[in-house]
Amino acid sequence: MASVTLYGYQYSVYLRIVRMALLEKGVSWTHVEIDPFAETIAPDYLALHPFGRVPTLKHGDFVLYETTAITRYVDEVFAGKPLQPSDVRARARMNQIIAIADSYGYWPMVRQVFSQRVFNAALGRTPDETAIADGLAASRKVLAALEPLAECERFLVGSALSLADLHLGAMVAYFAAAPEGDAALADFPRFSAWWAVMKDRRSMAETDPGLPRA
Repeated sequence: MASVTLYGYQYSVYLRIVRMALLEKGVSWTHVEIDPFAETIAPDYLALHPFGRVPTLKHGDFVLYETTAITRYVDEVFAGKPLQPSDVRARARMNQIIAIADSYGYWPMVRQVFSQRVFNAALGRTPDETAIADGLAASRKVLAALEPLAECERFLVGSALSLADLHLGAMVAYFAAAPEGDAALADFPRFSAWWAVMKDRRSMAETDPGLPRA
């Protein structure tokens, strides 16, 4: 079996999503730390990812970047329980939820609420309260849209774990780390019931990056 190398920033939500997918599929990999916020990005990495973002997966001589492309590849190439529904409508719903998370959830939930309240605090920085308030308002709109889509208490789509659970799980883990985020989840009972189960999955625990130190 060709070796798997995963390039990424340890605190990246998108790196965590791929790590969770690899764990759920039982795939071992080698991690190479890449800081996309550094002043300069190593030319060797830019040769793999011309935009200098993360994550990037290398499987043998095959190189792939963009999180959703990577997780679908991981699911389809490696053995283990499938992470994508076989039913056409269920798969469409999974893709819809992932798109909602990327298009509308990531920025307010992670970059505004979590980064300002939790990540910056860990670094000894003063949080931007306006950004947090704006992020909470936008996050509530996202949660309201996701609430009717949460099909059961255990999984967002159907009766089995899917890439939608992993994608949102990584984002919500950061959002819920902020007191305001955790409190907001309580207003959405179906989504909260899903999160109560999802947060205890082994793949969530084993990919927790912790926080930086000032």
